[in-house]
Amino acid sequence: MAVLRAFFFLVATLVLTSIAFAQDRPAVDPNWVVPPKAAEKKNPLGNHPDAAAGGGKIFSHTCVTCHGDATHARTNNAPDLFSPDVQAESDGALFWRISNGNARTAMPSFSTLPEGQRWQLVMYIRTLARRTASK
Repeated sequence: MAVLRAFFFLVATLVLTSIAFAQDRPAVDPNWVVPPKAAEKKNPLGNHPDAAAGGGKIFSHTCVTCHGDATHARTNNAPDLFSPDVQAESDGALFWRISNGNARTAMPSFSTLPEGQRWQLVMYIRTLARRTASK
């Protein structure tokens, strides 16, 4: 009985510690630095706002599990894509992050997606800021 009680205490301590650390995380890993040249890259779909709809479909299949959406909570301490820190990044910076991933935070690289689909994801992420502003 004492072993079982100690086990539950340990599990509860680990869960509470994880929650405490998760709430102190910045919106974007400060050590995940986008190269200046990549940040300057322009979105070739910038004049095609309808491309965001395709990005939304890709997001629902590849990103929602960690980043969440209106019906799913964020997991794995993934950055809040609605946050001002994320939304302030250039399209090139978001594209670079999507393409390269971040091993320190378990963000996978999506370089296997065609380049156009990665730009569609950037377009979709931009729509999240507008949704927040309209609420």
